[in-house]
Amino acid sequence: MRTVLNVLWLVLAGLWLAIGYVVAGVICCLLIITIPFGIASFRIAAYALWPFGRTVKRKPTAGAMSLIGNVIWIIVVGWELALSHLITGALLCLTIIGIPLGVANIKMIPISLTPLGREIVPVDDRAVG
Repeated sequence: MRTVLNVLWLVLAGLWLAIGYVVAGVICCLLIITIPFGIASFRIAAYALWPFGRTVKRKPTAGAMSLIGNVIWIIVVGWELALSHLITGALLCLTIIGIPLGVANIKMIPISLTPLGREIVPVDDRAVG
């Protein structure tokens, strides 16, 4: 079932979403100081392509620099991305077929809001807690 949902997601939303995150990542990597944000954008793009069967968890080794980077990210673009994922997810949930896609879009809010200090893991390998 995950494969069917991932293919449906890829065709209807994931490809365009991933392209947007890749473009943002390339722009961030052109500016030397924003390379960590570019890497985070590439990570989000990979997650946006195939979200079903994967989840986001905090890295236990994330430190103060991740916190500072996330605060800058939230101020510059994070809140807008999270809000757009929330609105798009709510709109997708208006149709029965779109409910799983809307849930996947809402599931992307934590990583789009604070991408630094997080990692994407398969659902089966997720640590409890």
